[in-house]
Amino acid sequence: MNRPESEQLPEPDTLTVLGSTVRHAIDHVEVFPAPANVTSVRFTSDELSSVCPVTQQPDLSHVIIEYTPDRHCIESKSLKLYLWSFRDRAVFAEALAAEIAGEVMLTAQPQRVKVTLTQRPRGGIEVQAVSDLER
Repeated sequence: MNRPESEQLPEPDTLTVLGSTVRHAIDHVEVFPAPANVTSVRFTSDELSSVCPVTQQPDLSHVIIEYTPDRHCIESKSLKLYLWSFRDRAVFAEALAAEIAGEVMLTAQPQRVKVTLTQRPRGGIEVQAVSDLER
């Protein structure tokens, strides 16, 4: 995922969301300096929603984001607000998993990130998509 040059990422030690009242989705995650000796971080959420690009029906998903931090960790409130940005987006589960993994890789620059997205059954079919990236 490449950001336009005009879009600036916050400095890793400058958190703009945490401690602020934010009532809207955001298009990025924020990071902070990784503590020493943290070898793995895992986030899970059952509240990821998006829209089917063909039928426009809502899709509800469970997402697991696992990464091996290098210099930065993801701030969880910004992650929640970033995931919220997909609620009205028309996107397939596979593309959604890849986009989330790309955002984590671009912003937090971990050694590795794995996103497992499980879309709840609609029409009797459950979809699971995995995006696994390494530096």
